[in-house]
Amino acid sequence: MQTRFARLYGARDLRVEAGSVQEPGEGEVLLRMAAAGICGSDLHYYQDGGFGPVRVREPIIPGHEASGFVETAGAGVALPEGTLVAINPSQPCGSCEYCQRGQPIHCLDMRFMGSAMRLPHEQGMFRQWLVVPAVQCVAVLGDVDAAEAACAEPLAVCLHAASRAGEVAGKKVLITGAGPIGCLAVAAARYHQAAEIVVTDLADAALRRASAMGADKTINAKDQAALAPYEAGKGYFDLAFECSAAAPAIRFAIASVKPRGTIVQVGVTGDIAIPLNALVGKELHIHGSQRFHSEFKDAVALIASRQIDIRPVISHSFPLERALDAFEQAGDRSAACKVQLVF
Repeated sequence: MQTRFARLYGARDLRVEAGSVQEPGEGEVLLRMAAAGICGSDLHYYQDGGFGPVRVREPIIPGHEASGFVETAGAGVALPEGTLVAINPSQPCGSCEYCQRGQPIHCLDMRFMGSAMRLPHEQGMFRQWLVVPAVQCVAVLGDVDAAEAACAEPLAVCLHAASRAGEVAGKKVLITGAGPIGCLAVAAARYHQAAEIVVTDLADAALRRASAMGADKTINAKDQAALAPYEAGKGYFDLAFECSAAAPAIRFAIASVKPRGTIVQVGVTGDIAIPLNALVGKELHIHGSQRFHSEFKDAVALIASRQIDIRPVISHSFPLERALDAFEQAGDRSAACKVQLVF
């Protein structure tokens, strides 16, 4: 059986190619892929050949946020043909020190689809047909479409970030960066009953989507006068989700969060300078947050029930044959939020 896929060879060298796909074995399913989102890491691979120390060192099929329909189930799989599933790209080993500690996010032998961290790279989901272990498939039970189901992965990232924050209910929350993760962080904070959510970004289009996702107030970060009141009196916010990894946004988060408040760092980049004295002087709690584990199933359930309606973040869709156009569109933050390939 043949499948078409998008394969990246290096910065801005993305090619649509064909290859074979095997039959599903025991415990596996063959999926007819439906929708797959372009993540920030995919975009970094395409634009720059990687991010920080993670580089594309061999051809890779990107894509780690996707949905598809069960075409054929292997032996021992109970998923009926035609079931819409969201695909969890995370494959912890289950046996290393951190898996045994109940911290599979930190698995020493993690396999994460579409990631260039390992060599050989882990191939991803930008393809028409895909065979995966059935345990990675979560059935989407609700009146939602495949595009919505494909957003389970980024929503899971934000639900995990919320878990790193501790108590969110009743808190004044800052979210810096209104890309797809920032907008979904708004949804997660609203779901967890934040008292107030303020979002900053440099793109007005992104801020409009943050409002649609539940932000109480949005501020273009170029407007320094609008930001200044939040820094007065040692800060205004109880909690910040920093989703941009931009140095000015990190500095603003440190300046505007109250003493002993919490900053959850979600955005990633290379090495960056931070005002360490301010961080120490205000006794701030800084928590890193990456990926997810149990939150993936939670994200699927919240999307399927529309307790979190993620449709406002989906801005564009392109057929696989136009994968290059899709990546170029995803790089235009004046218009794009979540850009998806559809199959």
